[in-house]
Amino acid sequence: MSVIYVLLAISIAVAVCFFAVFLLSVKAGQYDDAYTPSVRMLFEDELVEKSKEKSNPTKSEIK
Repeated sequence: MSVIYVLLAISIAVAVCFFAVFLLSVKAGQYDDAYTPSVRMLFEDELVEKSKEKSNPTKSEIK
């Protein structure tokens, strides 16, 4: 029976530690922007193509 009390105390201590880490991450702003990362993958190809166009000038731009 004493093992149950020890395991219960350990599990509560672990839960409190995880909760404290969660609160610290929320205060640090870890979860502030949840929308942009999900949309970024949709527009990433366009950004890559535009940067390639800027880095590779056409023949008419070289003259």
